[in-house]
Amino acid sequence: MRIYLNALGMISPLGHSTADISRRLFAGDSGVHADAAHCDRNGLPLTVGRITLADADLPALDHLPLRERSRNNRLALAALDQIRGAVDAAIARHGAHRVGVVLGTSTSGIAEGEAAFRHYVEHGLFPPQFHYGQQELGSPAAAIAATLGLGGPAYVHSSACSSSAKAMASAARLIRMNLCDAVICGGVDSLCDFTIAGFSALESVSATRCNPLSINRCGINIGEGAALFLMSAAPATASSVALLGWGESSDAHHISAPDPQGGGAMLAIRQALQRAETAAHEIDYINLHGTATLQNDAMESAVIHQLFGAQVPVSSTKPFTGHTLGAASAIEAGLCWLCMQDENRAGLLPPHLWDGQADPALPPLNLTGVGSALGHPPRRVLSNSFAFGGSNAVLVFGRDIEGVAA
Repeated sequence: MRIYLNALGMISPLGHSTADISRRLFAGDSGVHADAAHCDRNGLPLTVGRITLADADLPALDHLPLRERSRNNRLALAALDQIRGAVDAAIARHGAHRVGVVLGTSTSGIAEGEAAFRHYVEHGLFPPQFHYGQQELGSPAAAIAATLGLGGPAYVHSSACSSSAKAMASAARLIRMNLCDAVICGGVDSLCDFTIAGFSALESVSATRCNPLSINRCGINIGEGAALFLMSAAPATASSVALLGWGESSDAHHISAPDPQGGGAMLAIRQALQRAETAAHEIDYINLHGTATLQNDAMESAVIHQLFGAQVPVSSTKPFTGHTLGAASAIEAGLCWLCMQDENRAGLLPPHLWDGQADPALPPLNLTGVGSALGHPPRRVLSNSFAFGGSNAVLVFGRDIEGVAA
C-alpha cells in the first residue's frame, strides 16, 4: 500500500506560507538571525530561528480548554489553517472517527511554564492563565483533535530530533493497519529558555549561523516552527508525493552523542531504502540531519559517503530554519516536499549554506549551492534525523506517476 502526503501546511523562520518558504529556500535567504529575546550566559543575543509573525496574528485558542492554550499549539493551528480545506474534505469523506493526528514535539508548552514560574517567584502564586497541562507533550495532538472534532487516534512522539519523522512513520502504520483513512501528521516546536539553556550547557550552541560540515563548525542554532501533512492511502493529484519508506533504529551508545561508527544511522537508512524498494543510486537528493556539531557531522558524512558515494547532491537546511528539535523532521520533510512539486520545473535543490571551508577529516560530499538543480523535480529524496539517545529515523519520499485519485 502506497502512502501519500497530499497537503502541506508550514510556518517557519523562512516564512508563514509554503510559497514564501519555497521562494526564500531556493534563493538561499536564511531565516536564522541574532535575537535579543534570547541571550547567552554573557548576555549577548543568540542566533536563533524565530518565527516573525506576531503572536496576535496567530490563531486564537479561545475554543480550547485552558490546558491546551499555548503558543506552541497556536503555531500548530497556524499550519493547520493552511490545509484546513483538504482536512475538512477528508473528514466529510471518511468520518471524524477515521481521521487521526500524530505529531512530534519536544517543547510543547514549556514556555508557558517558564512564564508561570517567573510570575510565581514575583507574586507568590501562578497566573490565572496557566495550567500545568499546557506542558504536557500530548497537548498539540489534543488541541488539533479538539479543534476539528476528531474521534480517531491522537498522540505525540517525543524523541528529540527524530520525533516528527517517527510520527510520520507511525501515521503511515495507522493507515496500513486500517485504523485510519487519513492522518494529520508532522511536528511543532517553539522557542523557550529551557532548550536554549540546555544546549548552551552542552556547549553545542553556535553564536553565529550554524556551519554544517565546515572545519569551523561549532554547534547548532535553536529554531521553531510547525509542519503538518494530510496523509492518506490515495493520491490527490498526479504529482502527489508518496512516503515510500521509513527506517528507525537506536544506537544504544550515548545519551547525547551519536555512535561514531554510524551503525544505527546506517541501519535506519537501509531499512528506509528497503521499505521504499529503492536503490541508493536512485536517490536524487539527501536532506542531511546536518546539525553543525563536531560529532554529528563526522558520523553522518562518513555514513553517507559509504552508502551513497560522493555523487548524490546533499545539503543541510538547518542554516535556514535553525534546529527545530521535535519539529525538525517534519519541517525538513516539508522542504523536500516543496522541491518535489511540479512548480519547481528546474528541479532546484535546497542549498547548503556554509562558509565553504571543508573539514579535511570528513569524506567529500556533493554539497548543493544556490541554483543547484536537476533539470526536473526530484523523483526520490531521502531525509535523515539522528536524535539524542541514539534515536534514528530516516524517510524516503517519491513522486507518484500512477495517476490521479478518483
